[in-house]
Amino acid sequence: MSYFQGARAFNIEGDVIVTTVETKNYVHNSASPSPKSSIEKLREHIAAGAMHDSAERCDAPKCHPETRVAIQDEVIGWILHGDDEAEPKKILWVTGPAGTGKTAIAGSIADTCHKKGLLACGFFFSSFAGLANRRSKRCLVATLAYQLVQHESLGDVGERILSSVERNPAIFERQLEVQLDQLLLQPLREARRDLDAASWPKVIIIDGLDECEAEQYGDIAQSPHVTPRTKEADQTEILQALLKAANDPSFPFRIIIASRPEPALQSFTDGASYTTRKIFLDEKYNPDADMSLFLECKFADIRRRYQLPASWPSNAIKQTMVQNASGQFIYVATVMRFIEGPSAPPPELLDQVLQLRIGDGSANPFAPLDALYAHVLSSCPDPVVTVRWLSLIFVMRLLKSPSGDPLSARFIRLFLESSPGEASYAMSSELNSLVSIPSTEDHASPYSLFHKSLVDFLDDYSRCGSLYAGWESVSELYRTRYSQIWKNKGPTQSISSHEKHIFLEKFSGLFPAFRTDPPFEQILLSCDIAWWLRIQDGLVKDSNCEYPGRHRRNVQYLFGCAHSSIMPFG
Repeated sequence: MSYFQGARAFNIEGDVIVTTVETKNYVHNSASPSPKSSIEKLREHIAAGAMHDSAERCDAPKCHPETRVAIQDEVIGWILHGDDEAEPKKILWVTGPAGTGKTAIAGSIADTCHKKGLLACGFFFSSFAGLANRRSKRCLVATLAYQLVQHESLGDVGERILSSVERNPAIFERQLEVQLDQLLLQPLREARRDLDAASWPKVIIIDGLDECEAEQYGDIAQSPHVTPRTKEADQTEILQALLKAANDPSFPFRIIIASRPEPALQSFTDGASYTTRKIFLDEKYNPDADMSLFLECKFADIRRRYQLPASWPSNAIKQTMVQNASGQFIYVATVMRFIEGPSAPPPELLDQVLQLRIGDGSANPFAPLDALYAHVLSSCPDPVVTVRWLSLIFVMRLLKSPSGDPLSARFIRLFLESSPGEASYAMSSELNSLVSIPSTEDHASPYSLFHKSLVDFLDDYSRCGSLYAGWESVSELYRTRYSQIWKNKGPTQSISSHEKHIFLEKFSGLFPAFRTDPPFEQILLSCDIAWWLRIQDGLVKDSNCEYPGRHRRNVQYLFGCAHSSIMPFG
């Protein structure tokens, strides 16, 4: 007997089945979505921006033509002929101090290997560029596996990787070593039984391992009784997984790792010296000659554009610049971006660089770079405001989405501006040699640094001196603007209702990163809490809401904390 007997019309709403019943006539229309393919399941867990040729890395540093030839030749030679060495090693660690060009070298080698068919896959970590998935280990193995699937000469391996995903779609939630074993090692073992691996690619490149941050897990990560996981622990876990792969007879690839010589990485590689070779970027690779060539090429381009005489600048000046760099390519790169800036003619800007007062280089090897950073920041209309903004965004990173992704420059401008035009004042064109600043018409792109060494400078009082902005100063800026937005029901600047909706959706995902005090409690309790709850309900119902449910809980949590005066750190 039918449960629908006698019904005139009956609908089951939803995405799965819609059934219409009219007396005894039945019509079934299935609207079930097509199941995802294995490649789609894998695609959902990769960091596309971490691939060597991703759009996100279109402005990533590369070696200038004909520079860093010695180091590149040595690395390519190791990839091709490393087995012929007296003690063959499967892992190469390219390391050196900040600014020595590790990422540029890794990127250039990746491009060369890709053209020669030698590159199997790669992953470029980044602290500040792109999405949060480039700052953690979460997507590492999946991204490497995805690139192997795409490789023409690894068709059989790719099929086995996708079969593994199909059998176990939850593999991406397993520990890193388990992921590596099931998604890389097992498919390689099986495929090598049937195929000649001689035509396979040769190398995997991992850049910026020191920029991998700690992955915290669920509620346990928020418990006050559990010590948060450190980035060193995650970096070591990655190294252990890579070492296991390198020691597996079925693993055909060499591995290049580029990073700063952080203690945890140094300790691990020292302990794995039997399979790890180290290249330290120092005078052996003649960086001075490479920087001289780089400067000559850049100055020649400036002379053509500005119709300057061929004698500018003199060889003595270029040699002084190379000496000031102390082997740091970031110094000459930043100098040339500064000289190409729009604030004054190039000869005048070059004179400013040459006249900088440089401290004792023996005590601080970054003294010339620090003097340059200090000069650029001091040239801004209000250096104190500029440094507070930069410290909030890049050092303390208080403005980021719940996923850890950088918020757009447009959002940050709306959040931090107390009056129209303040953002242009704080993030002025004088910063163009240090920071990529999106245009005011660009509502999607974030602020980004040209080099992580600026964060090292801003975060060290001994290096930036009077420009230093400590926690109290920066958190006060954040607290003031955060509280004001609560009170004003949005940013100070007048914007369209659509943009205000977007702003409030992002703003509602932020927790205060400061301890409460009576003024903030009073501000919060004086807000129209009913209005905020209605807004959050609307955001949660919005199908485009990025974090449904979180926003209303944030409002309720903050309002409850204000009543009970127990506001914790964010």
